[in-house]
Amino acid sequence: MMTTTAPAKLNLTLEVLKKRPDGFHEIRSVVQTVTFNDKVKIGPAPRVEIKCNLPEWSASKSLVAKTVSLLQNAIGSHQGALIEIEKRIPLSSGLGGDSSDAAAVLRGLNLLWNLKLSLRDLIAYAAQLGSDVPLFLYGGTVLIEGKGERIRPLRPMPHMTVILLIPSTLKTDNKTQQMYAQLTVRNYTPGSITEDFLNMLDGKASKPGIGLFNVFEEPAYRYFSGLKELKNKFMEAGAEGVHVAGSGPTLFSLTRDDVKAYDIHKKLLGMGLQAYMADF
Repeated sequence: MMTTTAPAKLNLTLEVLKKRPDGFHEIRSVVQTVTFNDKVKIGPAPRVEIKCNLPEWSASKSLVAKTVSLLQNAIGSHQGALIEIEKRIPLSSGLGGDSSDAAAVLRGLNLLWNLKLSLRDLIAYAAQLGSDVPLFLYGGTVLIEGKGERIRPLRPMPHMTVILLIPSTLKTDNKTQQMYAQLTVRNYTPGSITEDFLNMLDGKASKPGIGLFNVFEEPAYRYFSGLKELKNKFMEAGAEGVHVAGSGPTLFSLTRDDVKAYDIHKKLLGMGLQAYMADF
């Protein structure tokens, strides 16, 4: 069995430029993968078998099963594989767990079945699965554009400690689509916020600091009940900047002070909240 990690991601910037004729949204986003991850094991088997440690996880509803079918149909073969998903990233949390699992399975089956697909081939398949899947074939710090299929690796972000705060109740049915449905033309931006962030990464920024931005920030606090109260608790624990991860509802805070991060994390756990630490 080969074992690989499937990391969570944070959108450090996430802009929607417009709605495309194909119904998708044109986005521009700087994305960072973090050390909070799922584990994916893949090995030979006479038929495809997919297992997961989460009882509420359904292979038929995940991108993992779609990934297997897509590759099988593409190569005209129905080879087998045993796929075991050890999930830590909660479902529909805004951290990209299902997309990351799919990317890990794409890479794993490419090796297991000796398909010899190039990165370009894998990206093309990943784009058919979902807008977030291609970025996980790279990992690290990347710029994504289009509907997510255009990816450019960036200079790595400086090391940061991440505190994640995940609501106890998550809406799992078509959450991302529902969040995009909350957006109107007034939420669209021309991509300049991300450009400023890129300049900051390259040391060209005129303003110091990290200009994090997420188009879903305002809609998330309207859509997810209790999220504002959760943010207030996060700040009570000592977080100075609290942000929405992806399309929500996970909240995160970044710091370069590990001692402070441990203190915030401990206080959140003391409040009985679901909090995790990671870094990049």
